[in-house]
Amino acid sequence: METVQEKPALGLGSLVSSLRVVYKSGRTKELAWRQSQLKGLIRLLTEKEEEIFDVLRDDLGKHRTESFRDEVGVLVKSIKYTLQNLEKWAVPEKAPTPLVSFPATALVLPEPLGVVLIFSCWNFPLVLALEPLSGALAAGKAVVVKPSELAPSSAAFLAANIPRYLDAEAVKVVPGAPEVGQELMEHRWDKVLFTGGARVGRIIMTKAAKHLTPVALELGSKCPCIVDWLDSRRDSQVAVNRIIGGKWSTCAGQACIAIDYILVEEQFAPILIELLKSTLERFFTKPEDMARIVNERQFNRLSGLLEDHKVSCSIVHGGDLDPKTLSIEPTILLNPPLDSDVMTEEIFGPLLPIITVKKIEDSIEFVNSRPKPLAIYAFTTSEALKQQIIKETSSGSVTFNDAIVQYGLESIPFGGVGQSGFGQYHGKYSFEMFSHKKAVFRRSFLVEFMFRYPPWNDESKLGLLRHVFRYDYVSLVLALLGLRR
Repeated sequence: METVQEKPALGLGSLVSSLRVVYKSGRTKELAWRQSQLKGLIRLLTEKEEEIFDVLRDDLGKHRTESFRDEVGVLVKSIKYTLQNLEKWAVPEKAPTPLVSFPATALVLPEPLGVVLIFSCWNFPLVLALEPLSGALAAGKAVVVKPSELAPSSAAFLAANIPRYLDAEAVKVVPGAPEVGQELMEHRWDKVLFTGGARVGRIIMTKAAKHLTPVALELGSKCPCIVDWLDSRRDSQVAVNRIIGGKWSTCAGQACIAIDYILVEEQFAPILIELLKSTLERFFTKPEDMARIVNERQFNRLSGLLEDHKVSCSIVHGGDLDPKTLSIEPTILLNPPLDSDVMTEEIFGPLLPIITVKKIEDSIEFVNSRPKPLAIYAFTTSEALKQQIIKETSSGSVTFNDAIVQYGLESIPFGGVGQSGFGQYHGKYSFEMFSHKKAVFRRSFLVEFMFRYPPWNDESKLGLLRHVFRYDYVSLVLALLGLRR
């Protein structure tokens, strides 16, 4: 497969046309082809595991264990799940038909949308490219993947290896600068999936409107974590372990579903902070235990959040920054100003504000006063609080007593709501996102009711239609026979 790296001779129009030729040939629709592509992805991930660890270390400083947990392992698990269920998902689903249409059948047929474009993000450069790609291939698409230029080693890896393991005529990788992505959006696609920030997401939406291209956006947000009082010392420690895992242990907090800030009762805050401090010291004993910031620009953005004097005064742990290694120490802030950038912008890094409330139920009003997040996390044993959070808040997902792990479940959808995005994928939801549910209805010529046609010369036809739309078939039969019920 050819990769495209320079804009002047991009030839993107011919690239898209060639993909449409492949799609129209019908081979991507065959179940055997889809299964072979998914198996190719699994081979890629298993045979190139060490190389994957290397490129993720180059781009983000991720430890090999973190890379396996968050990228390789979760991907192989997900693709195997899709392989196991694909044949079942691809079967047309029977739908009920009204008795008045007898004899008739109705089906919902999942069919491929066509040629799709996937924009992946730099923070999880493999999983955010290959997870949606696996769904698109399962649904029978021809695909272009545009990896993020901010993870250059990962982008080069995808460009070099995808054509070796997949159908190089049906799957293309187009690396390059943002201008390449803009040029791609000048062409017509049957679906576009974009993972990234809201600013670029708006550009994608604007360009997609030109061709009325349907778009799925996976954007970021400020994901809150509500921490209730936990009577058990063990439960409190488990909660802290999982909070750290959902903040600092996942690409140093550079994740759209990472915990952005904590809401906790005033009386519990000192205990929580001390537990966080002691556990951080045990978890991160050497620099390579946590990923680094992706580049200087993001490092400067994060360090800039701490430059506000009122924000820096709220630091109760950490705060050390090393511009040479692009490393930021896990940092905890207690009650920074709510109008400061650290509390109004998505942090996307290893800074964790803790906001105190009088009573934990107040946290729900706090969350609802801000844009709908991609995820809400809550640590509590109170069933009443759990139900209140479910019923009174809106978010892409709600996870109780853990964080981040919902992303790895193939049985539930992943996606945002409102400003955190729209469109859902993972597992069957990926298959459905890249499929069109075609309605198929079949009737025979055996039975014909003339009351459905004009002329409308009396009230009898209206009466018969009333019976039909009320599913009152007894009255319908009696009326047709000239009898009255």
